[in-house]
Amino acid sequence: MSDVRVAIKHDDVLVDADGRVAGHDAAATLVRRLLRVFPGSVLIGPGPRRCDGFDLLPLEFVDGDGTVVITMDVLDSVQVWQTLRAGGCADPRVMNFVWWDATRYPHPVEQAALALSCALFPTFANSARTASEIRELIARLTVPALGERARTGWVNLGFRVDHVRPRHEPDVPVVLYPAIYVSERKQPRLFLEVVDRVQRRTPIRVEARLHESHLVSETAMRMSERPWCWVGPLTATRDSYWEALGRTTAFLATATEESYGLEYVEALAAGAVGVFPDLPWARALLPAGYPYLYRTPDEAADQLELAVTRTAACRRELDAVAGGSFVRWLSAHHDDDTFDRTVVARVRDWFGDVPAAG
Repeated sequence: MSDVRVAIKHDDVLVDADGRVAGHDAAATLVRRLLRVFPGSVLIGPGPRRCDGFDLLPLEFVDGDGTVVITMDVLDSVQVWQTLRAGGCADPRVMNFVWWDATRYPHPVEQAALALSCALFPTFANSARTASEIRELIARLTVPALGERARTGWVNLGFRVDHVRPRHEPDVPVVLYPAIYVSERKQPRLFLEVVDRVQRRTPIRVEARLHESHLVSETAMRMSERPWCWVGPLTATRDSYWEALGRTTAFLATATEESYGLEYVEALAAGAVGVFPDLPWARALLPAGYPYLYRTPDEAADQLELAVTRTAACRRELDAVAGGSFVRWLSAHHDDDTFDRTVVARVRDWFGDVPAAG
């Protein structure tokens, strides 16, 4: 297996003119991580094309006998297997990477397809909660003969602490809309309701960096009508992304469900005070006793006002809750290196030796 390499599949990933994976949403970040963790790997996409440190190849061009395909498009794993099989590979090696909350597919047909895919192919999840959801789906929607053979693993995605930039406190507190979509699950209307209340009490500036597909949505337009709201595209580079976080005062999370929450963790690490709904997905990210968990819009508004008017005191409280340093706690519990080690170990456990960084 020494000549085996990894191919990564995510149909929505974009490669720019310089041959680099574009974007700073969770999906693009994960693709870049996997390319880094597995040097010499392939990205499935329109090609063939030589890119910056990796090859871009159509799936039909992939050597199934010498490749492990990690697909982030989990519902089409059977199709991936069939394509490799049709290309002459007797036993294609396919691994699912579930990097989103399993409830994103509410239709019974989609749920059944997800359960079948995760029962047929080894599945790696981006958090313990996501792995538990996948196991529940497999048990509920597949036959025991498949469910008993299912293999799952997980790790928290984590962040790289060396990406954090020095803070530059803004003259007017900046509140971040901590998502790139304004889909219903993110509850943007609740976000607007709360920031409207806070803005009437104290000056704030709201910033929302959205995926291009959501920039022209009705919700984004309503948000941009407020003179103190800035709505724009995602940052162009990793440095600009972290620099923007370095001048963010606070953020208000309103999602009903998250599989993990990488954007929140990175904003917290950059020094933004996070106000979260009192829900299991949020508590899973945070130390016990985290003080800014709300149950009602009134509580959210009060906590966000505190975060933007007494920011230094809030940060001291977070340090105290974390036992001395909140950022150190985040680094220990959401460590990017742990992700690297764990995903490599799982791929090798399931498929044998593959080249890996470090």
